[in-house]
Amino acid sequence: MSKLRPLLMAALIAATAPALIAPATAHAASATKIRRESDAALQQLYAKNPSAKLLGQHARAILIFPRIVKAGLVIGGAYGEGELKEGGKVAGYYSSVTASWGLQAGAQSYGYALFLMNQKALNYLHESKGWEIGTGPTVVVVKEGVARSLTTSTLKDDAYAFIFDQAGLMAGVSLEGAKISKIKP
Repeated sequence: MSKLRPLLMAALIAATAPALIAPATAHAASATKIRRESDAALQQLYAKNPSAKLLGQHARAILIFPRIVKAGLVIGGAYGEGELKEGGKVAGYYSSVTASWGLQAGAQSYGYALFLMNQKALNYLHESKGWEIGTGPTVVVVKEGVARSLTTSTLKDDAYAFIFDQAGLMAGVSLEGAKISKIKP
């Protein structure tokens, strides 16, 4: 029985993780906290990745999620809050929620920035009742090889995403299926 106890505890945590990490809008972080964390995360991303800074200079808007928490054991979920910047100013606050099931175990945190490059992508965000990544405008997840080849003449997609500050014991991060919805902090 003592060998089963850690496994049972992990299963219980994983089963309740989506409810714990996806609080209702009423429990959203304060606007000040989201703004402070988003600004710091974006500045760190720019310092580490010149391609992100290039995209930021040409983007119509930037969605920044400084910290997403993901946990799962067969059933899992991820949740985080961030802000939308248009013209360098805060234009709204958003949550990113993902639910998943399958072969998975562990927990991790990461952040991501989504650079909306054209009015089509920005309109879709504003007009949808929650943008599920993988539907709507094309999103390219920028990896090291892609980042090196980005120039102002190669920016042709609707949106580009940078994943940063990965930490934890869960393999891989995917934005596919993440649902982005407006919140009121």
